[in-house]
Amino acid sequence: MIVIAQGDRIRHFSIRPWVAALCGAAVFAGLAGYLIATGYLIMRDDLINAAVMRQARVQHAYEDRIAALRAQVDRITSHRLLDQQFMESKIAELATRQSALAARAGTLEPLLERARDKGLSGQVAPVDELPIPALRPGADQASLDPVPGVTAIADNPLFRGANAISLGAHAFAAPARPAGTTTVAAHGKTDRLAPAADPLAALDTVTSTLERVELEQLEQIDVLTRAAYLRRNALIEAAKASGLPVRSEPVPLEAVGGPFVPLDEAAIDEGFEAGLAELSEALDALEQTRGEVTAFPIAHPVPGRQITSGFGKRRDPILGRSAFHAGIDFRAPTGTTIRAPAAGKVVKAGRSGGYGIMVEIDHGNGLTTRFAHMSRLAVKAGQTVEPGQKIGASGNTGRSTGPHLHYEVRAGGKAVNPMRYLKAGTRIGNHL
Repeated sequence: MIVIAQGDRIRHFSIRPWVAALCGAAVFAGLAGYLIATGYLIMRDDLINAAVMRQARVQHAYEDRIAALRAQVDRITSHRLLDQQFMESKIAELATRQSALAARAGTLEPLLERARDKGLSGQVAPVDELPIPALRPGADQASLDPVPGVTAIADNPLFRGANAISLGAHAFAAPARPAGTTTVAAHGKTDRLAPAADPLAALDTVTSTLERVELEQLEQIDVLTRAAYLRRNALIEAAKASGLPVRSEPVPLEAVGGPFVPLDEAAIDEGFEAGLAELSEALDALEQTRGEVTAFPIAHPVPGRQITSGFGKRRDPILGRSAFHAGIDFRAPTGTTIRAPAAGKVVKAGRSGGYGIMVEIDHGNGLTTRFAHMSRLAVKAGQTVEPGQKIGASGNTGRSTGPHLHYEVRAGGKAVNPMRYLKAGTRIGNHL
């Protein structure tokens, strides 16, 4: 109850509890609202400033991220362009080396032909087994997305020949993204790229193959050169052991040495040219020695035929008295082919007394051969013959008791034993 006294007048009011509680609540709510409003007005500027600063930090971080991403994109693009330029230069280098190898093979071909003619093809792989790469640069370059590389560096077998090694059809494509770089995915997350397939490894394979081919060419030249000298030395030694007066001397091959110097392109080019010159010199020397040796009558005039009468003293088959046999006789039925034992020039071809139909060949160096009792001729006087060339057929003409070949070798006009040269031919034959 509330009592109000004013002079003689007294008033009293009765307030119910719920009314008092309601009024108290209203007063408290008003007071709280006032305090909150006052606090908000006081702190509003601080809140606004904090929100602005937070927004600025987010914006700055985003802009920094964008700048970093742009720099990374530029760096990746630069790397891709550098990779593309490197691959293009690598392909151009491979094409140049391939052209050089093809040119070297063309230069080497005649010498290999000569080596085969000399019986040296068995020493190394013949020319049709020499690996010659067939590369071509890639197709025209296009846009940078994805970064273009080489669409095809080789579309045919790299080697040819029975023992060739083929790389097949390699298709090389430049990587769309360099391996090991990073890229940003959605929501600003950074992921490491998986390593991409590197075409440089394939290019390195082709490069190493070309280097191996270059070395094989040099080794082939070296092996052929050594084989030619070895063949020549063996031929000279066999000829001298057989008593043939050859003038050539063997070439020593065992003494080698020098400092180790790694090969480079210039060294390979110089080595190839020097090797070609040395191989040509070795083949020339072998050819000269072979010509010198084959000038002696060392080949068999009737291969496989049995000797029926030797050189020297014997009983004359017609008179029955002791006589000198100036040659050797071979059992040869009429018509058996007679071949020249060495190169030379026919000086006689026709009938000659007791020789019957006879051929005489001058081989130079004072050596001549005679073939008697022939049934027919295949050459004529003044004609040049080669070793093994047919000069006629055996028979029974002249002073003869039956079909056979009378074969003589004369040195300075004097008859010498043909067996000396036939045995030399047997010994030397493996080296010819």
